Amino acid sequence: MLRRRPRRTPGADDPLDATQERRVRAVLALGGVPQADLPDGVQQVRLRLLERAAKGDEAPRDVSAWAAVVASNLAMDWHRAKRRQERLGERLASLRPLEQPSDEESSVLSLAVAQGLDELPDAQRQVLVLRFYADLPVRDIADELGVPEGTVKSRLHTAVRALRARLHENEVV
Repeated sequence: MLRRRPRRTPGADDPLDATQERRVRAVLALGGVPQADLPDGVQQVRLRLLERAAKGDEAPRDVSAWAAVVASNLAMDWHRAKRRQERLGERLASLRPLEQPSDEESSVLSLAVAQGLDELPDAQRQVLVLRFYADLPVRDIADELGVPEGTVKSRLHTAVRALRARLHENEVV
């Protein structure tokens, strides 16, 4: 006698049901997270619930309440990250020179450096600008970006090497 397996419905393994997902979206939206980022926030809540189960922790008694708290924390994290980016932008804006250099050679070098910076990956460009334009120490950069100091040093080394090679390749220096 053949036993039929029960039919699986799409999302049967989803730790959040539709009601819980709506609640998570509402908490994120009320927390100020933009509409475009809501799906990512919901996925983060799902991921945390799945990670909890994978570690062997028992499921929360009230998954809906637990998910709402996690969503609230995610909204606060989103605002912290946004404020950190704004502060970095303000620092960089304050470092922008008011006058353009009149010396032609300096202008050519500045243009070549700007083009070289544009070609670097975002993470490398970010640490290079923070270190040499914002004059931040490696430790402060690591703290601001939330990465280890070794990562900052590695990115700086790679970025400087790539920028130097680009300038030599174009015979600017």
